[in-house]
Amino acid sequence: MAAGTGGTLRATGLLADYRSDRCDIIEDFYAPALAAATAYDRAVGYFSSSVLAVLGQDVERFAARGGVMRLIASPQLNAEDVQQLESGYAVRAVLEQAALRDLEEACADPRVAHRLGRLGLLVADGRLDVKLAYVASGDRIGMYHEKIGVFRDGRDLVAFKGSANETRSGLVGNFESIEVFRTWEAGDSHRAVRISQDFEDLWQDRTPLLRVLDFTAAAKEVIDSCARRSTTPQPLPPMDGAPVTLSRPKAEGRLTIPGDLTVRNYQKQAVERWFGNECRGILRMATGTGKTLTALAAAAQLSRILGNRGESLLTVVVAPYQHLVDQWSRDITRFGMTPVRAYESVSRWYPQATTLLDALTLGTVKGGVIVTTNATLGSDALQSLLERHRGRLLVIADECHNLGARRLRDKLPGNAGYRLGLSATPERWFDDEGTEALTGFFGPVVFEMGIGDAIRAGALCHYTYAPVLVELDDQEAELYTDVTEKIAKVFAAQRFSENSDEDTPLGKLLRKRANILGHARAKLPALRRELTLRRESGHQLLYCAEGRHPLSYEHGDGDEPTQLQQVLGLAGQQLRMSAAPYTAETRREDRQELLRRFASGRDLQVLASMKCLDEGVDVPAARTAYLLASSSNPRQFIQRRGRVLRRAPGKERADIVDFIVVPPETSNGLTRETERKMLARELARVTEFAHLADNEVRTLDALRPLRLRYGLMDV
Repeated sequence: MAAGTGGTLRATGLLADYRSDRCDIIEDFYAPALAAATAYDRAVGYFSSSVLAVLGQDVERFAARGGVMRLIASPQLNAEDVQQLESGYAVRAVLEQAALRDLEEACADPRVAHRLGRLGLLVADGRLDVKLAYVASGDRIGMYHEKIGVFRDGRDLVAFKGSANETRSGLVGNFESIEVFRTWEAGDSHRAVRISQDFEDLWQDRTPLLRVLDFTAAAKEVIDSCARRSTTPQPLPPMDGAPVTLSRPKAEGRLTIPGDLTVRNYQKQAVERWFGNECRGILRMATGTGKTLTALAAAAQLSRILGNRGESLLTVVVAPYQHLVDQWSRDITRFGMTPVRAYESVSRWYPQATTLLDALTLGTVKGGVIVTTNATLGSDALQSLLERHRGRLLVIADECHNLGARRLRDKLPGNAGYRLGLSATPERWFDDEGTEALTGFFGPVVFEMGIGDAIRAGALCHYTYAPVLVELDDQEAELYTDVTEKIAKVFAAQRFSENSDEDTPLGKLLRKRANILGHARAKLPALRRELTLRRESGHQLLYCAEGRHPLSYEHGDGDEPTQLQQVLGLAGQQLRMSAAPYTAETRREDRQELLRRFASGRDLQVLASMKCLDEGVDVPAARTAYLLASSSNPRQFIQRRGRVLRRAPGKERADIVDFIVVPPETSNGLTRETERKMLARELARVTEFAHLADNEVRTLDALRPLRLRYGLMDV
């Protein structure tokens, strides 16, 4: 009573039901349906790869025609699996362990092995996906026992449900029955579509009480291995009768130091110090000394050691911004791995990250890397992933000082056995609590290399330093005095316990006062003189103050151009230099093009920014940096100096031009004590910059009269 086969499902003559006492379910139903279908969806209580030995050539012909298969099943659990579930093992890991065990056993079956190899081609082509299902209700874990299927041919669909599992015994040895619903039959159409929708809901994990997990990536390694073994002559077993153990091969998949990379002696020392502190600690390394490569070298060394012990390693890199994630990803690729970039849309990166963690749990890979932003680290999606990881975990934090902020410090994964923080300035300014939280998580500073050491070692280039003195006008001086008095009141009220986070009163006042100095109007004419001297040169960075002049807010003048806009007008329109902004609004895809043009020195002479070039962005071509604005937070100006000192071909020296606000010759409302403290803050930066400059003596001598006048020779 076999149904005839044809080019479409409608032409197969499929019946409304099939029962073991009346027919051969394989020959009468499965074979003709597979012969006509272009897509096959199946959800079953149990799946055994031995079914491939039964369906045999029908599956092969279906695959050869370009058929697409989706399969959802519960694997068969043994007593050990059940005991592991009762002991609290991760459900996903136990289910995948059971399913992989069945696949491995099937590889040893000559009736099945070569057909698994054919399935490997379907997996590689993206035409076979497998998912595992289980019941999840409260604390109850149960197996999925439903049995439905759908065949499609592009026009019609045939849905069926019944007792048969996708196992050899289910299709051959057992007494089974199925009911079939065809869309071309009026009485069947509604139920056929409903079953098809039920499957789709299952596949998308939208079914209440059930969880559906991806299994394709985990299965691929076994299927590929089976394919290789089925086409490669196998060695004879030992003649002494010793048992042969067939184990699933594991991909190397771990970070490896590239052969063309020269690891400097100080970088080796940093890695050794970190290992000496049980793989925990902070590297305080100047900007431009290769913190990224040092950290990846440490991770590669750790991965190698763990790999020799048969253990895998998940590395999570946390960086402040998305463009730094992209930058880290390029370096990680150089170390032999393709990382998961976890930022922006969760739907884009979450499946990749889940697959990676599953593969690590199952041992199909020895290592993996996730690179994420500070913001995404705190998301529920990534937090839940990291919480369920039970293997070895390394956390690398770029510019780790950011993670001491209240909103981030509690998001650092406590299950990370290995921790590495990177920063030129790990101490948080006016935030002892945040600094303690950092060292509490990462450990102490285990290696230091300041800018002076880096210059002497040849890692950074020499530089000259030129402070340009400018004065506040009367309005700016009055506002500066007012804000300073408010800061003093906050300090007195809080007894110095307040930190400078953005959402605190002190932080806002300190930022406002720094902005008064940063936006001082006298800086623009002074900048014009400096730019004119270098009008024909390229590779010039301009660091501008953020936002608008504080006085524009005081007077309600929201139309006043920002300092960045004024600078671009000065350089681009008045001096006819090629100039462009590099800001948070600059599209990520445009940033690399800007940096490429800037590196040429001719196509783009001036790159103007506010904060985007502070942390992590590589601009080694920069020869001259104009510091129109720097906060009193030393982290900012230290990072900016390091940015322009990076070495580049043909670059022997850099020039730093710093615009320093000093008290005017004639009184403009500032008290002498306010003038003295303002100058002291500015001179602290001057002293820091001049100390390592090639022209240190000349610079400090030029400022000696000011120091003497205000009694600041000790600053």
